[in-house]
Amino acid sequence: MKKKLLTILLLASVATSAQPVLETGSQKPMPESWIDASTNHTIVRLSNKPGRNSSFYFHNSPFVGNKMVFYSTDSASGRQLYTVDLTTKKIEQLTHQGSPMNGEIVSAKGHNVYYQIKDSVFVTNIDTKQTQLVFVFPDNFKASITTVNANETLLAGARSTDAEKEIFKQNPAKHDYFQKIYEARLPRTLFVIDLNSKQLKPLFTDSAWLNHVQFSSTDPNLLMFCHEGPWHKVNRIWTIDVRNPAKDNARLMHKRTMDMEIAGHEWFAPDGNTIWFDLQQPRGSTFYVAGVNVKTLEEKKYQLQRNEWSIHYTNTPDQKLFAGDGGDPRQVAKAPDGRWIYLFKPEGDHFKAEKLVNMRHHDYKLEPNVHFSPDKKWVIFRANFEGVEQVYAVKLTS
Repeated sequence: MKKKLLTILLLASVATSAQPVLETGSQKPMPESWIDASTNHTIVRLSNKPGRNSSFYFHNSPFVGNKMVFYSTDSASGRQLYTVDLTTKKIEQLTHQGSPMNGEIVSAKGHNVYYQIKDSVFVTNIDTKQTQLVFVFPDNFKASITTVNANETLLAGARSTDAEKEIFKQNPAKHDYFQKIYEARLPRTLFVIDLNSKQLKPLFTDSAWLNHVQFSSTDPNLLMFCHEGPWHKVNRIWTIDVRNPAKDNARLMHKRTMDMEIAGHEWFAPDGNTIWFDLQQPRGSTFYVAGVNVKTLEEKKYQLQRNEWSIHYTNTPDQKLFAGDGGDPRQVAKAPDGRWIYLFKPEGDHFKAEKLVNMRHHDYKLEPNVHFSPDKKWVIFRANFEGVEQVYAVKLTS
């Protein structure tokens, strides 16, 4: 037994010593795996295939079992969905569509991924690779899906007007369209699509920029959405029960309490009991990750330092660990040394931060969007420090 244990330790030591120690992004390309010279954490490139490879937005869970769904663009088939096995690193192509596709919606329950091509919604099964047409939006209700509920019976999204779409078309950069859309006060409509009956049901319409639509991770009837716009001007985070969707039944999750306070980039905790969000009181001054109980509205918050502020955060199912993707000096925190992937551990009323990846060679025009792996041993993110967007995982234990 001692001899076997010694052999295992020796192999582990050899594997570790074989890893090159490099400044992340200091060469192009980087090896398939390396040890970050600044943090001593191992980094592995998961998307080892040609093209531009992109992991999902931070609140869209990409996992089914030990597989992760991601997008890739290559010269052969255009932008398609793939899976990567997080243990073997084996990559499989899921879709073979001939038209541009959008959507980052994975159902772990049915092992399905949903996406949209023009006015048509499709589903592809991750195990069988079989694809079916789910729904076609009628001519009088062109919209986009963004989320699936916990028991995989409903899709949801928000419909915008042609006038709003024209503002986007004429002002493609966010700094140009953001204020214009907010000030236009054009109507948006929340809706659901019943996956059994294939029926579309509008929920309510408001002259607010309804956005960031997400179903609860556990409650199939609870839908979260935001009032988009300049964060210091909106009470952003709302929920509604889709069984009783009158506008007056929408519930505000966090009310601003001071001038220039901002709250946003909200996401459901894996247990569905808490909505977490970036909280600044006031904007650009004091930084927190805050959580609100969806039933009692009781809040808690953890303070972090300016350099630790991140564009997006996430947490493990037990909520004992959080991660953040950092930010450059152009972001709201104006952090002079914020270009890191972070691990956070709650301690009392604040986070204790650990740097995982040096992101100084990454251009933050691409948001890294962190995810914890299902086994909670890795943080997965996207980056362009090799010159093209790729998907990586950093090991939590150095």
